[in-house]
Amino acid sequence: MSDQDAQPPDTRRLTAPGTPQGATADPGQPTPAGDRPAAADGGRAGRFWSARRVPAVILGLVLLGASGLMLYDVAAVRADRPAMAWRKELADQLATRHLDNPWVLGVASAAILIGLWLLVLALTPGLRELLPMRRTAHGIRPGLDRSAAELVLRDRAVQVSGVQSVRMKVTRRKAKARAVSHFRELDEVRGDLDAALGDGLRQLGLAHRLGLSVGVRRPKKR
Repeated sequence: MSDQDAQPPDTRRLTAPGTPQGATADPGQPTPAGDRPAAADGGRAGRFWSARRVPAVILGLVLLGASGLMLYDVAAVRADRPAMAWRKELADQLATRHLDNPWVLGVASAAILIGLWLLVLALTPGLRELLPMRRTAHGIRPGLDRSAAELVLRDRAVQVSGVQSVRMKVTRRKAKARAVSHFRELDEVRGDLDAALGDGLRQLGLAHRLGLSVGVRRPKKR
């Protein structure tokens, strides 16, 4: 990947020339200080953080609806109109049910679980499908989709002599290859796959070097 001609962008999402298909560059996206590994030239390359738009919209709509309904009912009571039946029932239940009541415990547990879920969403990066790449220019944060990395590595693996088929799985920490070899010694094929995939991982330009796991077997007999 080459970023020599790239200019620091403002708000646009870029793909740098020579980047493998599926790679993206995100300019200026903030990264927490605790998750910033060192990069070669363009600063520190860390994981991409999700904006969490869907949970934020859902939570905002729920709070907006509840607040609007409560405000309408309070305004109606101030205007000498009777309160809604649901609010009277809720007030009576809160006044008569004890804290050890199963319904009270169930609602409290649900509220705690929802709160913990929201905290996890707020404190975790998300975007696990996007692998950070080395930064070679300031203002550009390149990333590579896992599916694109799997495709590149699989293309390299099937070029090894003796390999009939390969299944690639790329995670945030490791690339796993499971190959089927129909001729040649399995140890020889495994050694060639180690070399080919190791070279492929280096050429991906990822910020974190992934571990490599290679398995080779014979085709199943029919």
